[in-house]
Amino acid sequence: MQTAQFAANVAGHVLVGGLDSVAAKSAAEALKNEPPFSALNIVVNNAGVPVTRSDRQIFWADQDWRDLIEVKTLGALRVVREFLPMMNRDGTGRIINVTGASGVAVWCPALGHGLNNAALIHATGYLAQDLWAERITVNAIIPGLVGTEFRETWAAALAAQQGKSRDRFLADFCRERGIFMERWAEVEEVADLAVFLASDRAKYINGTKIPIDGGFSVNSR
Repeated sequence: MQTAQFAANVAGHVLVGGLDSVAAKSAAEALKNEPPFSALNIVVNNAGVPVTRSDRQIFWADQDWRDLIEVKTLGALRVVREFLPMMNRDGTGRIINVTGASGVAVWCPALGHGLNNAALIHATGYLAQDLWAERITVNAIIPGLVGTEFRETWAAALAAQQGKSRDRFLADFCRERGIFMERWAEVEEVADLAVFLASDRAKYINGTKIPIDGGFSVNSR
C-alpha cells in the first residue's frame, strides 16, 4: 500500500502521517539521520480515506475493509511505533490522534470509517496509560463534519440539485443531524485545537477525547 498521508515539518519537530510499515520505517530512518531533527516533540496522526461510496459497507469485500484499517488504525499505530524512540521524554512529547464523530455515533453509511475512528479513540486511552511514565501525553480530537475541499464540492453539488444556496443547504443538513451550530467546522478550527494540545498549555491534558462537532455529540445516536 502506498503512503496515505505523510508530511514532516522538521522545523517545528512535528510529524503528521498514516503510513505502511515500510514507509514508516523509512521515514523514521531518514529523520534519525538528520542530527538537527533527530528528536521529535509532536506526532499527529491525521490520515484517513474519504467516504466516496454510498453502497452498504457490510457487503464490501474483505480487502475494501482492510484498506481502510491499513490507513487509519494500523497507519497510526505504525507511526507511533517507529517514531516513539525518537520522542523527547522531557514533558514536551505529544501524540495527537485525529479521529471522527463516526467513531462515537452511527453515521451512515460509514461503517468502516466508524470502526476505524472508534479503534483509534480507544487506542488513545491505552497509549496514554502506556506512555505517561515517559512524560508523553496522548489525546484524541473527534471532529464532526469538517469543510474540506471534498465536502465543499459535495455540498455545492447537492445544493444545486435541491435549488438551494450552499449556506441554506448546509444549515438544513446540519440541523437534521443535530449539529447545533448549523454549519460544519472550518479546517482551521480543528487545527487550532491540535496546536493547543501540542503546546505547553496542554501539558496536564492526557488521555482525553475531545469532540469538536458543533454540538453533534450531545445528540449522538
